[in-house]
Amino acid sequence: MTSFKGIAHPTRSALLLAALALPGAASAQSRDHVTLGAGAGVVPDYQGSDDYRFLPVPVIDAQFGQFFVSLRNGIGVNIIETGPLTAGASVALVGGYRRRDVPDGVQRVSTTAGGRLFANLRFDQLSFTVGATKAVAGGTRGVVADASVSYALALSDRMTVIPTVGTSWANGKHMNRYFGIDAGEAIASGLPFYRAGSGFKDVSGLITARYRLDTHWSLGATGGVTRLLSDAADSPLNKRRWQPSGFMSVAYTF
Repeated sequence: MTSFKGIAHPTRSALLLAALALPGAASAQSRDHVTLGAGAGVVPDYQGSDDYRFLPVPVIDAQFGQFFVSLRNGIGVNIIETGPLTAGASVALVGGYRRRDVPDGVQRVSTTAGGRLFANLRFDQLSFTVGATKAVAGGTRGVVADASVSYALALSDRMTVIPTVGTSWANGKHMNRYFGIDAGEAIASGLPFYRAGSGFKDVSGLITARYRLDTHWSLGATGGVTRLLSDAADSPLNKRRWQPSGFMSVAYTF
């Protein structure tokens, strides 16, 4: 399987499980592989919400040569594969929030597609990942960059534990559309007008455990917490700066 941020997917609460669920679990897999499964978790309705929802999530991680499909990086191609470095480009989902999840009068942010560039540097069990995603239609149309570091600790030949620390930065267009309140929304919702600027929007810490039942089946679980930063934390939409999330999955590798 692949890695987080994401909480990370790194950009929205709708993609939080995709990012949280899979950090570093693929380190022991062969280059060409297909992993399919099902998972579910509990995530905030949106970044800053104090309400949570149950979210079913498919588990998919496949690679054929340079081409891949994964929850974190979407559908794309590894352009560079040399030594410990892998870098590539993809089309990935960029999540938003539903109108019913935010106060009345605040407009929804639609889920859309985004162009993503990423790079991963791996030294044995230690993995560094950086990436940036630009929403190309709908949503915030902004840019979110993410960075994380993971360490895959093998407790036995079946059990692996991966602690991960990550952060994300967003430009003003993303921050203001996601966390801002424009004049019309302020009148309709009663919330104060708020304009958010670019900056680091969150930092996350999580632990993933993966247990291999046999050569094909595996179980996974992730628990973590994300803290909003700077203008994201000061938004009138923010009701909770610290947000825990959890996810469990079962998967089959062909």
